[in-house]
Amino acid sequence: MTVILTNRVERTRFLKFMAVGVIGAAVDFGVMNLFSKLFGMPLVWAGTISFICAVISNFIWNRYWTYPDSRSRPIARQLVMFFVVNVTGLIIRVPILHFLESPTLRLFERLSLNISISPEFLAKNFTLAIAVSVVMLWNFFVNRYWTYNDVGEKK
Repeated sequence: MTVILTNRVERTRFLKFMAVGVIGAAVDFGVMNLFSKLFGMPLVWAGTISFICAVISNFIWNRYWTYPDSRSRPIARQLVMFFVVNVTGLIIRVPILHFLESPTLRLFERLSLNISISPEFLAKNFTLAIAVSVVMLWNFFVNRYWTYNDVGEKK
């Protein structure tokens, strides 16, 4: 974490990684809401499909924008490495989605917010936001030092 604070190049990479994460989150939330709301799919399944879509988007953006100098590995091998890291992130994510959705729903139902958005919609999206935040930190550090470890740490 210190390297992000002290090294300009690494800080820029982290900011790009976060921007890619925002794009991936938009894909993630959009696909999750599409499958969950329109097709009535349970959150864990909709969230898994949305996760896979976001991973593919994130890999493309990270390979060509965040780490353009990381090309010593063939794209297929690097994609497999990226997926391994992200599948581990999925293993972290699914229990968060599974165990936090119900208590979060109860919380939003108790709050009785006077807005036109349903407590179920708020709970699903809030739960997904927590999961995305936790997994983002995991993904950055492991991808930076394993998947993209062929990129030097310049000052």
